[in-house]
This record gives sequence, C-alpha cells and structure tokens, in this order.
Amino acid sequence: MTTDRVLANLDLNLLVTLDTLLRERNVTRTSQALGVSQPAVSAALARLRRHFHDELLNRVGNAYELTPLAAQLTVLTGPALAAVRRVFDASAEFDPSTLVREFTVVTSDYAAAVLGPHVTRHIAAQAPGVRLHLRQTTPEAVDHAADTLRTADGLLIPHGFVTDLPHLDLYTDHWVCIVAADNPHVGAELTLEQLGRLGWVVLFNRPTAFAPAARQLSMIGVEPRVEVVVDGFLAMPFLVAGSNRVALIQQHLADRLAPLADIRVLPCPFEVVPLTEALWWHPMYRNDPAHAWLRSVFTEAAGALGGPGHQRA
Repeated sequence: MTTDRVLANLDLNLLVTLDTLLRERNVTRTSQALGVSQPAVSAALARLRRHFHDELLNRVGNAYELTPLAAQLTVLTGPALAAVRRVFDASAEFDPSTLVREFTVVTSDYAAAVLGPHVTRHIAAQAPGVRLHLRQTTPEAVDHAADTLRTADGLLIPHGFVTDLPHLDLYTDHWVCIVAADNPHVGAELTLEQLGRLGWVVLFNRPTAFAPAARQLSMIGVEPRVEVVVDGFLAMPFLVAGSNRVALIQQHLADRLAPLADIRVLPCPFEVVPLTEALWWHPMYRNDPAHAWLRSVFTEAAGALGGPGHQRA
C-alpha cells in the first residue's frame, strides 16, 4: 500500500491520541486529558496497535510501560502534531487579532524577566487570542538546539551557543559584578585578585554551560571558587546578599534586582565582551506568517531595551 493510501485511511485524531497515550501511559488519564470516554481511547489504541503491528503499551503490574517502538514514537509525535497545526493554521490573509495559538519560547529566567513583560504587552495589544509559554531553558536544550526547536517556536539566548540556525538579534546587554551591599572586603571597585579569592555564585557548573562572561574569566586565568550553583539568574542576587560572595549577571537584570536584593553593582575588573540576546528558530518556520508576526513582536519589544534587532535568515 502506498504512503498516500495509508494516510488516506488514517484519522488525524489518532495522532493526538497517540501523543497523549505515550505521554500518560494510561487509558484513563488519556481519556481525561482529551475529554473523551475510556472506550473511545481503548478503541483508538486498538487501531494504533493494528497499524503499527505493536502493542505500544504493555501492562507491568499495575502500570504500563512503552514498547521499544513506542519509545521511538515519543520523539516523533510532538513535531508531527506541530507540523499539522501549522498546516491548518495557514491562511491567505494573516490577521493577528484573530489568531488563536500558543507560542512556546525556550529562554532563561533572565530574558523572561527583562524582555518578557514587553513582549506580553505587545501580544495582548495585537493578538488577545495568543498565549505565550516561556519555558525555562536547560544546558541540554541549548546543546541540542535544533532538536529543541522542532517542538518550540523559539529559543531566546545570547550568541555563543547556537550556530547555523535562523536568528534575530534583539538587544545588547553588558556583564557586571554584584556583591552584597555590606560586603566589608570590597570597596568601590573589584580587583582580579578579589575575584580569585571570593566565593562565587555561578549558573550551572559545567564547561559548556557557564555564562559567557565566566568563560572569559577562566580564559584570563581566574578560576572561580564556586560556593553556590544555581539553575537560573534570578536567584543570584539573593544568594550574594548578606554574604562575601560575588556573581556575574547582566546589567539589565542587576539594575532591576539591586533594590530588592540589597546588593551593589560594580563594573568587571576585566574587559568583557557584551552579550547580544537573540531569538533563534527552526528553518521550518521561515514562511509561517504567524511566526513572522511573533518575530516582529520580539523586535518591537526589544526596542524598549535598546534594539532594534537584526535578522539573518
């Protein structure tokens, strides 16, 4: 049977059911998630088993486990559903005010806090039916950016981590040092000797996941004496406050959090390359009018932080 005939005999609703079944691994929870009856889900599972010639879910005690084939399918159903939605969301005339869609952007808590409010205001004004999901990034998501962007609409991170993907430069920020407001060991300026002696709060703690400024610090021979490791930037000022620690964060974020965290913001005692925050996306979105509109929203929002952006398609 040809591929076209196979597709003609399939119900696209089966893809939705398959995706939920693989995620929930339970007929009852799948029926609840989809808002349909358990018999309907059981019937769909039977059809899927016939199609794949595989059980997909095997009962083990009181739970179900994925078969090897089902485990392979878990990484395929999400991108497939996203592609189907893009097909049926297409329109000859694009009007953001009528758009009903959720956009997922993977980003750090820094960018979510600094740029997010401006983006959401623009979205609310232009497209009240749009929902923005800001998903916290991880080293794995960045290390495998192309795979991440198969199921997300964008990845909002600075240059230095991702290459060979379309992107939009949004704004420039600068790295600064932060210390507790009452730190008795630091005066009006920091020295390289102090950076090597003081305890540090760092983002993650692995060679590929340091913030770019921390990597530059290592390149000039100063190895941070790490005392605290965090998975996001927002906690850093509060972990520096009331201690003798130091941290590197972005100027935009430091200015917002300094009054709340009782810290001082000091220039770095070494030359630091500024960071350029950019929005990265998968090439499959190149001609998607809704995605093009989303990119324009990020450009407009970045203007409040000193944009404008520059696009490389």
